[in-house]
Amino acid sequence: MSADATNPATPGPVVPAAPRRKGRPRIDLRRLGRAALLGPAARDRLPDAIGHVVEAHRAHHPDADLEPLRRAYLLAESSHRGQMRKSGEPYITHPLAVTLILAELGAETTTLTASLLHDTVEDTDVTLDQVGAEFGEEVRYLVDGVTKLEKVDYGAAAEPETFRKMLLATGNDVRVMSIKLADRLHNMRTLGVMRREKQVRIAQVTRDVLIPLAERLGVQVLKTELEDLVFAVLHPEEYERTRELIAENAARPDDPLAATADRVRAVLREAGIAAEVLIRPRHFLSVHRVSRKRGRLRGTDFGRLLVLVAEDADCYAVLGELHTCLTPVVSEFKDFIATPKFNLYQSLHTAVVLPAEETDDRAGDSPDRQIVEVLIRTHQMHKVAEAGVIALGNPYAAPAEEQNAADGERTDPTRPGWLNRLLKWQEAAPDTDTFWSSLREDLAQDREITVFRRDGGTLTLPEGATCVDAAYAQYGEDAHACLGARVNGRLVTLGMVLRDGDTVQLLMGQDAASAPSREWLEHAHTPAARLAIQRWLAAHPAPEETDRTPGTLPSPPLFRPTAVNPARRPAPPEGESPARANAVTDLPGAAVRLAGCCTPVPPDEVTGFAVRGGAVTVHRVECAAVARMKSAGRAEVGVRWGDTTECRVTLVAESFGRPHLLADLTEAIALQGISIVSATVAPPAQQRVRHTYTLQLPDAARLPAVMRAMREVPGVYDVRRAQARAADA
Repeated sequence: MSADATNPATPGPVVPAAPRRKGRPRIDLRRLGRAALLGPAARDRLPDAIGHVVEAHRAHHPDADLEPLRRAYLLAESSHRGQMRKSGEPYITHPLAVTLILAELGAETTTLTASLLHDTVEDTDVTLDQVGAEFGEEVRYLVDGVTKLEKVDYGAAAEPETFRKMLLATGNDVRVMSIKLADRLHNMRTLGVMRREKQVRIAQVTRDVLIPLAERLGVQVLKTELEDLVFAVLHPEEYERTRELIAENAARPDDPLAATADRVRAVLREAGIAAEVLIRPRHFLSVHRVSRKRGRLRGTDFGRLLVLVAEDADCYAVLGELHTCLTPVVSEFKDFIATPKFNLYQSLHTAVVLPAEETDDRAGDSPDRQIVEVLIRTHQMHKVAEAGVIALGNPYAAPAEEQNAADGERTDPTRPGWLNRLLKWQEAAPDTDTFWSSLREDLAQDREITVFRRDGGTLTLPEGATCVDAAYAQYGEDAHACLGARVNGRLVTLGMVLRDGDTVQLLMGQDAASAPSREWLEHAHTPAARLAIQRWLAAHPAPEETDRTPGTLPSPPLFRPTAVNPARRPAPPEGESPARANAVTDLPGAAVRLAGCCTPVPPDEVTGFAVRGGAVTVHRVECAAVARMKSAGRAEVGVRWGDTTECRVTLVAESFGRPHLLADLTEAIALQGISIVSATVAPPAQQRVRHTYTLQLPDAARLPAVMRAMREVPGVYDVRRAQARAADA
């Protein structure tokens, strides 16, 4: 309920007159109040009180049917008659002002109708059934959604639950949030004589939740004015200093932005590009941020140039002309046309350096030249950039045969990706406090990245997201079985931070016992991932939870660094295998041993070196130990394979940690008819486990099949022949 808002004409704290982007005058509450007191107009014409709304609506929708607006106003005016705002104005002036805000942004008729009625069910005797019977289910649904947002007071303890309900209502129709944002904007405009503590509380809620939501809905007009209003309430002294800076700049005789705009118009005219070049003044908070970042402000810091064209291709043509005629600042270029932002925003951003004669530096030799920021977009892009989802009209309308509004549910084909994510994890939040903290954290992440899936699809994630976040974004609860990932074709840990444009292939296990590790929480950046992992861990407490260090994997026998070697033979010198070799050396009578560092088998190309005791050790020619011994001056001994095919080989299997993996690998080897001489499993590191097997093969030709069978075990991502590093050879 917003009936306690006050009129700015009443004495109270100064509220900023935020820069207006349109020439239309702000609504006159007193005039509307007088019109409302006169009662409804004749049934055959529009009431004078909604003249502003009709004018703004016709500018965007010339053929709109105005009859629903007329009837909605009559119902709202008669229902609210006798109710007054604290300012003394009739209450009807509030829904009228909210509706005008939406009309100026281009909202369609259904939204405006619901906006006029948005407080009737909450504050009057009108029921939802009456609204539905008179205006249809669409309007009823919107009014119900806004009403639900007003059910809980904005007290400090109630805020989390309020916004949880807000998110639920928004999830089915973003127009509900559009009305709520316009409602908050009008209340912030008329914050006037409220007690200081109440002003601060409302401003803080607006700053923490509603402004970020406006950003995500792409409604920049509402967002920037709300930012200025909040700035004035929470930081009145800094706001006043910023206002003075803006006033001083406006009073200066020369304007470098105006001169640059003229130059750009001339350049584009000469190039034959039809374009509209405008100066976009920065709003108060933006100027304040720039001043804190750059110190002394220059004339070009108070605004940016906006170039509007007809087609996408014209945007790039304008960019080319600007970069040809003026020096571009390469680091400032961003292409949001090819890769739109998460809130539908599209534009080219660039910056150019002004020539010395056009700067404040009369001598022309200052290294700190003035830089002009330029935005380039089409008229349609500009409409969406200003009004966001409101500019889309009714995104829920579908052909009659596709309409299926059973139980009030509807499909939103244009629902922003961030909203889908919020809707998923808010259902998983175990309590309101967790939801509230997660919501504020998510809203604080105002940058997003897009990564590509192996199948060509995309995932939109907040900046800083990891492979863990990508797994839960793509698979939901099924991500518990994720074993690892490849990013741009390279195997990486699940904790790797992703970058915009990466290609991610998530490696999923098939074992029903696969489960997330507590270590994953350290890498989960999104609320969806964290909540899912926490929920699973809470439902599956590890029996040894108190006996191991937090953040480590459990250590069942699978992960103990144990050597499985029933023979318990002493280790041979220099890593040699004690097995009898099927190789023949050029030294008659010399014992031949196969090197354990590279475990050569037929038909590997091999070489040998004499060792202590008159034996010859056989290595694969590419073994690192061969290069080391040759560089030390050791003489090679000729070696060739004999007639026997039986051999011994050591394989290393790299895998992701999961239960029963050792058993599955052992079974896969046994099914190939291969004997395991020994096996060693190293402790897990970053969810990876290394297995080393020494196998006795009856035939060397069986080796490829054994390695293939091991690679097919879920969780195993690499199997290779053992190869010692040069330093260890």
